Amino acid sequence: MKELVIISGKGGTGKTSVVASFAALAPHPVLADCDVDAADLHLILSPSIRHREEFVGGNRASIDPSRCIGCGECETYCRFDAIHPAPDGNTYRVDPLACEGCGVCAHFCPAEAIAFGPAVNGEWYISDTRHGPMIHARLGIAEENSGKLVTLVRNKAKETAETLGLQLMITDGSPGVGCPVMASLTGADAVLLVTEPTPSGLHDLDRVVDLLQRFQLPAMVCINKADLNLELTERIEEYAVKRGLQVVGRIPYTPTVTAAQTARLSVIEYEENEAAVSLRAIWNRVAHTLEAMGDR
Repeated sequence: MKELVIISGKGGTGKTSVVASFAALAPHPVLADCDVDAADLHLILSPSIRHREEFVGGNRASIDPSRCIGCGECETYCRFDAIHPAPDGNTYRVDPLACEGCGVCAHFCPAEAIAFGPAVNGEWYISDTRHGPMIHARLGIAEENSGKLVTLVRNKAKETAETLGLQLMITDGSPGVGCPVMASLTGADAVLLVTEPTPSGLHDLDRVVDLLQRFQLPAMVCINKADLNLELTERIEEYAVKRGLQVVGRIPYTPTVTAAQTARLSVIEYEENEAAVSLRAIWNRVAHTLEAMGDR
């Protein structure tokens, strides 16, 4: 099985739109939405959830008011300003949104009034879409540990592919260069970078290419909304060649992309247009690269 991870140096480059179009073009893919901090592939693919589970990615403190003696030691030791006096003025309570789960308060509480147990950070799902199975997730408000959740989503997607005998996994990775991105890339077969012809697009592309060098993964790049700044588009292509990236194509700007998203469809499914033609060509180049790789 081959895994193609699609990422971007910054959010808003059109990465998920490319993933949705590839899902429509690829033969029998397994889809993994690993952009768990802001998952939106489901908005286009309208998945039907057939399995869901809570995601426990860390711990959180909670104070038992019946055992709290009001000494304030926990508030003193908390570096995250997550513990404050309770309304009764005699005990303390934990702000669950501010708690970082370090456990220091529970360690130093003289009355052993603080429980330090697993915290539910979100949910993950196994769903069916019109293009195949999809594994996706959702973090709760202000929750963290998204790197762990990304790893869980990818592992479940691989298990699904093995169970169904499918040979291609398309992963919608996280933007940026942080922990979720590294969790998206580890063990992948190839990467497609989606960028845009803006100064920030080029700057953030440079950052993510530096990260990719540590993973030594075959990398390709495509430029979305390429015709909005042809001069910068050419600069990005020259930069990509110098950094050893395969340039697989340009996607022109078209309002049809927004219309397709409103209709909950990929550009490929919505109507034939310049963007759809470009995406077909890009997919063919990407698929050819995956086939040429053989077994890793």
